[in-house]
This record gives sequence, C-alpha cells and structure tokens, in this order.
Amino acid sequence: MVYNLSIIFSIIFVLFILNLVRKNKLDEKYSILWILFSFIILIVSIFPGIVTKVAQIFDIYYPPSLLFLISIVIAGSYIVHITMVITKQNKMIVKLTQELAILKEKIKEE
Repeated sequence: MVYNLSIIFSIIFVLFILNLVRKNKLDEKYSILWILFSFIILIVSIFPGIVTKVAQIFDIYYPPSLLFLISIVIAGSYIVHITMVITKQNKMIVKLTQELAILKEKIKEE
C-alpha cells in the first residue's frame, strides 16, 4: 500500500512540476532536479529491494535510515545551491541599484 501511494505521489509531483514550468512559475533549470528526484522515488517505489541491497553494500542495518540519510544530504545540498543563487542575485541587485543611482544623478545634472 505504501509503495502504491509513493508511486501515485511521484506521478502527481512530476505533473505538478511540469505545470509550474508551463505557467513560468519555475525555471527549467530548477525543475530538472525536482523531476529527477521524483523519478528516483518512483524507481525505489517500484523496486523496493534496491534500498535493501544498497544498505547491505554500505553495511547499514536498517535500510530506511539510508533513505533518511540520502534525503538529508540532498536537501542540504539543495539549500546550499539555492543560497548561492540568492547571494548572486543580491549582488546583482546592489550593482544595478548603484548603476541606476549614477544614471539618475547624471540625468539630473543635465
């Protein structure tokens, strides 16, 4: 039952992301990552033995803890990436504001 719900969730999530891209509320470069994650969830839901085999390879005794670890690493990586994007945009906003102020001052002098 849980696997069926996760399959349905993955499909609905992909459709949701594609709808956001279609409405220009989400850039394509960010949507690729979300679609990739949902396909990973879909594959793990269809073939649940994959998690157990990977957990055995890394000598993890409780396979769901592997999923928890992977999701924490992915979420942390994504947060760092988004923080870098925000920092870059903030620097661009400051630069544009300064250039606009300079241009306004030049227009005012003329």
